[in-house]
Amino acid sequence: MQRSNRSLILVSLVGAAAATVLTGCSSGGTSTPTATETVTATPAPTTSSSGSAASSPADPSSSASSVAGGTGTGGSAGGPARCAADDLTGSIEPGSGGAAGSQIVHLALRNTGATTCTLQGWPGVSFVGGGDGAQIGAAARQEKSAPHPTVTLRAGDTAVAPLQIVTASNFAAADCGPKAADGFRVYPPGSKASLFVRDTGLTACSVSSAQVLSVQALVPEGQATE
Repeated sequence: MQRSNRSLILVSLVGAAAATVLTGCSSGGTSTPTATETVTATPAPTTSSSGSAASSPADPSSSASSVAGGTGTGGSAGGPARCAADDLTGSIEPGSGGAAGSQIVHLALRNTGATTCTLQGWPGVSFVGGGDGAQIGAAARQEKSAPHPTVTLRAGDTAVAPLQIVTASNFAAADCGPKAADGFRVYPPGSKASLFVRDTGLTACSVSSAQVLSVQALVPEGQATE
């Protein structure tokens, strides 16, 4: 009977100790035994041969920042601006001469500004007269089949556009409405401002259905084919 009591006491003591351990674990938080803990380590930055730190390829933030970074070398969108009318001086120069019933001259636009600028495409051209710059007849037809490169003009450089002028006397007077011209109003490509190019001795047709003028695109001086 005495041995049986001792056994019961021993079992009770062991059970109490086990309960104490379990109570301590539950009251101390959610600590996980070290043997079962899983840790994902972030790779440390490597060092380049120059001694500066280089981002690890495993770090996704390094690739994101490189994509979001600046334009880098050569990424500037800048360049010469389009030539403004105020920076250009126009003149009429000899062209190929043309055929019977018309003549081909070169409309020359010279960069008289202080900086480099560009021209690309077809100028707007029309006769003006009356001493007040009033337009006479239809504006020049633009020959879209002509080459139209971007022409870069440094200060003092010139671009030319071949301009065909049909002789007014080719039309019946009623179909033309002949009128003496003072020269041309010229709009550089893409510009809403114009310049006046004087050229006297020409006769325009005031009837708009009489197509007297046609113009090709601007090209560097010396490169016009007509």
